Amino acid sequence: MSDVVSLLSQIEDTGRDTRGPGYQRPGFSATERELREWFLAEADRRGLDTEIDANGITWAWATPQGANAVVTGSHLDSVPGGGEFDGPLGVASALAAFDVLKTSGALDQSTRPLALAVFPEEEGSRFGVACLGSRLLTGAIDVDRALGLKDAAGDTFADVARGYGLDPDRIGRDQSRLAGIGSFTELHVEQGVGLINTDQAVAIGSSIIGHGRWHFAFSGQGNHAGTTPMSHRADPVVAASRVIGDIPTLAAATDASAVATVGRTLIHPGGTNVIASTMSFWLDIRHPDDAVVKQVLEAISRRAKDHGADSGVEVTISQESYSPTTHFTADLNSRLTSVLPDAPLLPSGAGHDAGILAPHVPAAMLYVRNPTGVSHAPEEACEVDDQRAGVDALVKVLARELGIEHALADSSTGGPTAGGAR
Repeated sequence: MSDVVSLLSQIEDTGRDTRGPGYQRPGFSATERELREWFLAEADRRGLDTEIDANGITWAWATPQGANAVVTGSHLDSVPGGGEFDGPLGVASALAAFDVLKTSGALDQSTRPLALAVFPEEEGSRFGVACLGSRLLTGAIDVDRALGLKDAAGDTFADVARGYGLDPDRIGRDQSRLAGIGSFTELHVEQGVGLINTDQAVAIGSSIIGHGRWHFAFSGQGNHAGTTPMSHRADPVVAASRVIGDIPTLAAATDASAVATVGRTLIHPGGTNVIASTMSFWLDIRHPDDAVVKQVLEAISRRAKDHGADSGVEVTISQESYSPTTHFTADLNSRLTSVLPDAPLLPSGAGHDAGILAPHVPAAMLYVRNPTGVSHAPEEACEVDDQRAGVDALVKVLARELGIEHALADSSTGGPTAGGAR
């Protein structure tokens, strides 16, 4: 079977951004469907039993479904202009790890089910809510709210889900499936610099810091750009832009380690000779202390109201998603450490499906070194040796969870160590 490098090469052209570097792989899109079909084909080649559940999560079972399943996987969608590895590395590594376990013969000695999973709309780039698939699975988002979410074209998630082959009446928390998961381990490219100056290619996730997204809507008066005096304007772009400019100072003044970002804006109607009638932006705030996140939001919200009042603009603020600081399951992390004793423990400022699952099932993360430290951008990277080291680490973790580590050790398989050099 193919190793992780060749698996990734099979999809390296899928969803490439035709306007520049990076990828466009929105959730529940034709591109994500193409990637899903690639995964299903690879699973079928391996004789895995595949299914797509009511929430659009794709499953590939190496053994008959049952209780106490060992699960690994990630996502295939990307942020706009994203990199090659965010999501796909974890999916390709799951397939490659299965290959090692199967080829070694160790998997035949397992009495626990093994499944590979692909979660949809992890980035939230289409409907604005990150980790939508895992939130639906766990009930972390209200179903009616989820079905009513709209994309940039105005299509609701309910309508898009139907087109994706899902039944909106069946979407939502799936307690029986959750109860069947004994552990979930997600491998992901590192989205930071924690491993750059170390001799370790793989780290174990300790926590995901609290983070949320809020929508700020500024409503003014659309008018003619040439005939409306400056003193008679209610320009939402002016008010919103002033707030955006204040955000770095407000975040730093609240707490030096808080981060707040505006990465998306929307101006309506968007004419060059038209004073806009509305402007929106989406605010992302992150900090390990949930109280600090709240304080940063309050400071920015107050400033938005002040600038709105000064400009004669109405301001509406709504929360789109929030995930409190999540600590990964201590017992599971202890087992990961037992098979990866040299891997450091790293917190993450990036959200993941494993973080959504963690309050409901034992969950863990493996991070694979990124030599640039850049993610959510084309410069995201992961060297070949590190990709393979990540698979090696995942194999050890899965073998430990399946209770077949001794069978694996007795087999003739080999490979790079998790701490291998680049």
